[in-house]
Amino acid sequence: MQERNNRPERSERSDRPERRHSGPRRFSPRPSFTTERKFIIGRQPLIESLESGANIEKILIQKNAQGEGLNEIKQFARENTIPIQLVPIEKLNGMTKANHQGVLAFISNVKYLDLQEVIDFVVAKGETPLFVMLDGVTDVRNIGAISRSIHCCGAQALIIPDKGVGALNEEAFKSSAGALEHIHVVRVSSLLKAVDDLHLNGIQVFTSEMRADKNVHELDFNVPSCIIMGDEGRGVQPYLAKAADYFFKIPMATNFDSFNVSVAAGIVLYEAMKQRLFPAAK
Repeated sequence: MQERNNRPERSERSDRPERRHSGPRRFSPRPSFTTERKFIIGRQPLIESLESGANIEKILIQKNAQGEGLNEIKQFARENTIPIQLVPIEKLNGMTKANHQGVLAFISNVKYLDLQEVIDFVVAKGETPLFVMLDGVTDVRNIGAISRSIHCCGAQALIIPDKGVGALNEEAFKSSAGALEHIHVVRVSSLLKAVDDLHLNGIQVFTSEMRADKNVHELDFNVPSCIIMGDEGRGVQPYLAKAADYFFKIPMATNFDSFNVSVAAGIVLYEAMKQRLFPAAK
């Protein structure tokens, strides 16, 4: 087990012009949820939706589009870690016959929350943080199953990147058996910076490594903890693994490749729950 001392530097936020919707959105302890997939079409409707606090999954903008409102949309997206995808006009035309003005946004099934606000909320409730971070997990059924384990085992939050992860769509909600309605979902622009923020709040970070010296049951989950789970084929990206505090492995009876990522997450979360609920059983 190795402890990592090098921490990425926190970047300073640049000054931004004053806006009616500037600053973080109001934190809600209960995620909002809808099973309907809806669009917001057009620049001004999207701006008004953003200003009113609508939950946006992703924004599609026509390549080389210019004109009024685009800079405001892009700035708001940057401030709230909403992914923007540049697409040809044919894609937008294929999605709607309305006058889209080169802009279309997907309304999210879940309300994404700010990491620091979630940490503050969990600590204020007198709970010990137990979070799961996903790196490169694209199968929405796995994400749903992991979310179910998060809720069942008493963890509080799921941390995902704004790119390179499966969308939290209807299939993800179905796979979670409704658990996504009961946990906090945090979307960040940088997983590495999120690890830095976790460290600054006294939260230790674990990541799986098949060649690790320690088994999962040898870790101490009674302290504030976050578990990084990576894609089954690639694993946790090396730069992210280096930022973690400890490596662990899940023992297996055979030399088979590995557990499915959702199964592995369930095993780790169960171990954390067991240690917290039954300290003598560790």
